[in-house]
Formats: sequence, C-alpha cells, structure tokens
Amino acid sequence: MKAIIEISPRGSAVQAARRHARAGENSPKYRADYYMSFESARLLFTELTPARIDLLDSLRQVGPCSVYALAKSVDRNYSNVHSDIGKLEEHGLVARTPDDAVFVPFDAIEIRMEMPRPSL
Repeated sequence: MKAIIEISPRGSAVQAARRHARAGENSPKYRADYYMSFESARLLFTELTPARIDLLDSLRQVGPCSVYALAKSVDRNYSNVHSDIGKLEEHGLVARTPDDAVFVPFDAIEIRMEMPRPSL
C-alpha cells in the first residue's frame, strides 16, 4: 500500500482528485491507496514534523507495538510520542490493531510538491 501527500494551493484539491481519477491504474505516478493534500509546505511540516516523520520510519522498522514500546525504542518521552502518534492517526498515517498496537499501514509514503512554471 502507498500513501501520497501533496502540497496543493487552495482550491486545487478538486483538480488533483480529477487528475488522479483520470490517471487511474495506467499511471504509477498517481497510483496510491491514500491521498492527503496540504495548502502549503509550511502547513505540511507543521502537521508532519521531522519528529513525526522519524516516528513513522521507526514504527515501520519496529513493527506493530504499543506507544510505550515505541517511545522506549526511539528514546523519547512517552507523552510526546503519544501526542505525535495521535496526530499521525488523525491524518490516517498510523492505524491500530485490535489489541491497540500502533502500526504504519503503508509500504511507502511519498511527499510531493509540484513547482508550476511562471508565465513569461
């Protein structure tokens, strides 16, 4: 499974959805199981801080575990890890097993920022 996170200006989310729908299964560039869009890089990195991105990487390596075990494995304060996992769950980047272990349900997460060419 793959997640794509894009930086798209306000109002372009609908255009991005149409582009993904048109590309369909024929374009590996847009093939993903989950899409998320932010209006700016600033907003993206406010929500997905470097510490949270590191947690995704660590959780992927450790595998499903409790938040406490994850905090110990990354040598971070439990309450900070708990808060970060909560935010990652809100965004759909972390899920829980029936026994409440957290895990990353994706094999890959891509962050994309298209750079439109200025009109000359």
